Amino acid sequence: MADLLFEIGTEELPAGFILPALEQLQQNFIRKATELQLGFGQVKVAGTPRRLALIVQDLVDRQPDRREKLLGPSAKAGLDADGGFSKAAEGFARSRGAQATELRVVDTVKGEYLMLVREVVGVQTAELLPDLLRGLLAEFAFAKSMKWGCNSNTFARPVQWLLALYGQDVVNLSLNGIVSSHSSRGHRFMAPGDIEIQGASSYEQQLVAAHVLVDPARRRLAVLAEIERAVAETPGLAGAHLAIDEALVDTVTNLVECPFAVCGAFDERFLELPDEVLITSMREHQKYFPVVDAQRSLLPFFVAVNNTRVADIALTRKGHERVLRARLEDALFFFGADKKRRLAERLPDLTGIIFQSRLGTMLEKSERLIKLSAMLAEKLAPEQIGAAQRAARLCKIDLLTDMVGEFPSLQGDMGAAYALNDGEPAEIALAIREHYLPKRAGSELPTSTLGALVGLADRLDTLAGCFGIGQQPTGTTDPFGLRRLALALLHLIGDRGYSLSIREMVYKALALYGDKVDGSAVTVEAVVAFIKGRFVNDAVARGIDPQAVEAVTSLGFDDANDCKQKIDALAAIRNEEAFGVLAAAFKRIRNIIKEHQGGEVVSVLLVEESERHLADVYAHVATTVQPLLVQKEYGQALAVMLVLKEPVDLFFESVMVMADDEKIRGNRLNLLTAIAQLFLQIGDISKMTVL
Repeated sequence: MADLLFEIGTEELPAGFILPALEQLQQNFIRKATELQLGFGQVKVAGTPRRLALIVQDLVDRQPDRREKLLGPSAKAGLDADGGFSKAAEGFARSRGAQATELRVVDTVKGEYLMLVREVVGVQTAELLPDLLRGLLAEFAFAKSMKWGCNSNTFARPVQWLLALYGQDVVNLSLNGIVSSHSSRGHRFMAPGDIEIQGASSYEQQLVAAHVLVDPARRRLAVLAEIERAVAETPGLAGAHLAIDEALVDTVTNLVECPFAVCGAFDERFLELPDEVLITSMREHQKYFPVVDAQRSLLPFFVAVNNTRVADIALTRKGHERVLRARLEDALFFFGADKKRRLAERLPDLTGIIFQSRLGTMLEKSERLIKLSAMLAEKLAPEQIGAAQRAARLCKIDLLTDMVGEFPSLQGDMGAAYALNDGEPAEIALAIREHYLPKRAGSELPTSTLGALVGLADRLDTLAGCFGIGQQPTGTTDPFGLRRLALALLHLIGDRGYSLSIREMVYKALALYGDKVDGSAVTVEAVVAFIKGRFVNDAVARGIDPQAVEAVTSLGFDDANDCKQKIDALAAIRNEEAFGVLAAAFKRIRNIIKEHQGGEVVSVLLVEESERHLADVYAHVATTVQPLLVQKEYGQALAVMLVLKEPVDLFFESVMVMADDEKIRGNRLNLLTAIAQLFLQIGDISKMTVL
């Protein structure tokens, strides 16, 4: 065994490309090596903006010898009347590099077939690695790739060098005239020369000596340590802290090979800008970290992370401050200009923004949101109808402001700031900000009822409109982000515990579009089915019992929280010993009654003791369960229903359901149908097996 080291040296890669590329590199190697039957130990990946590296420990030096059994044509097609080999048999053998005489007849489940059995000597790993590594180079999938020069190969950025070592030996391969070698390269500015790498075990340490922290986790810790050091060493910042944005830390980590931080300052007059503006100006354009005091209030300082050690820290600091000052001057100008006109006065100008070419303008969308928010508030929070309409009226107007034009990520935040400046109630401003939440799966949800109501209206309107013009997602294509919107809709409903008919609200949302869309029942069902799909996927992804999910959603989907309560009840009770037996019996019931519509159970037609007993128990259970179902106490209802287990077992042991007497047979089917319908008010437990 020996270690494998493969490094792809490039021009600077975009920060967002590095971690996905490293994951591909690792997974693709594992797949390829497994297919080649090459044993290996730990597989590590590392990378910086200038390199992607694969380190494989204990890669075996050859494939194992193996016996191959290759099934050929059937004996009928492969042998002629005299027992000789037909052309089909000879062709099969020839395609495998063998003679027809090496074939043997074997019995299979499909009959007699010809088979070639041969011993294959394992190939040396050194012979396999060039093709394997070339395959890794070819299989990267980047968000954007490029060609350079007259080359036909593509990559995220031009490849500059290839390092490929198996043990101490170079693996020979080339790409666009670049030939693999022992050599890597150090930091572009502090150690730009070639480095002869001794092997995989010394690779990381040799690069550290050349000012390159190739391990992303180690580099990330170094970034955090550097920015903390920069703040600690700045006079006047005793007790100050960094406002750490984990996503920004990840980005900066993949912008540098070795971090060096410097703390700068800006004029205090810029603190009159909303915090979101200051933070966004620092983060999005400059990748700077804000500094806050013990109360988490912003201070007029920031930390920048450089990719090289500088001789004159003061000069570097001034450069960063000059760049940020220009950004903040623009922001302050935009902020002042935007405040000169109230949000409400801008509403008619939304006609200048197209929501969707076939669905009209943002003004039309705002008018629909006002109505839809009122409908939702009427059902979920009647005391908030007026406030919901006001928040919906104002929620999209900040799209017209210069600030949001400069920083699109501030939509909602700027609307809230301008609403407060206009004297709007704090709850309205908060709703304007929160109606965009959650922005992605697992992120922050609205804290206010108004924010949730307007957010629900916004997503329902978009979903209904896009489906109404036939723009639903197909395969991996989802240009309007409808999957994300449906998931956000479900998370809003779930977080607030709302009891809401999704079908009814989709119908109303479609109706508000008028003749712009197809508002038929077919469209309504398509939207509901789409949301149901996201509900099922999300529930299973969260670790919820998939059989319980199927048992409930297979019967219908409308009220998401009601479905969730039923699923939780079924998942909780399936561990009960009686449940498994009852589920099996229920499956039998479902098979027996099939399309039987049910009817009244006539007591005089219950001729067997076991069926009379079952009818009595069922009557008692049904009486007890119905109030529980109304109160949505599904767990308690299922616990009561488990009482039916023994009477059902006894019934099937002693009663022939399909009796010759038509009336008795119909009566028994009515009894079983009534039992089935009782369970189906919660879920189809026949879809659940015993754990």
